[in-house]
Amino acid sequence: MKRVYLFCDNGMSTSMMAQRMQDVADSHNLPIECKAFSYKIIQDIIEKNTLDCILIGPQTKFLFDEINKKYGDKTPVMVIDPTDYGMMDAEKVLKKAIVQMKKFKNK
Repeated sequence: MKRVYLFCDNGMSTSMMAQRMQDVADSHNLPIECKAFSYKIIQDIIEKNTLDCILIGPQTKFLFDEINKKYGDKTPVMVIDPTDYGMMDAEKVLKKAIVQMKKFKNK
């Protein structure tokens, strides 16, 4: 099971995106778990779970450098495209996350 976790400020709209991504993964029988959390608890989440991809909400893209520096050597980190996020295009976001995981694995 691959874990694709989304992080943003409070997790409201990101929770909707994570649920839609989970629905897409389930509809394609992909072994992927999508969940959303506040970036304020990222350390706790990462200590308890092995993540396969960290997605950052566009509204908190200012955190990318810090999160990538701290976790990017073990896990791909990316900012969700603002257009995909605004349109709630969960399929596009999930596809981009899968591409990132594959690229990271082939490093």
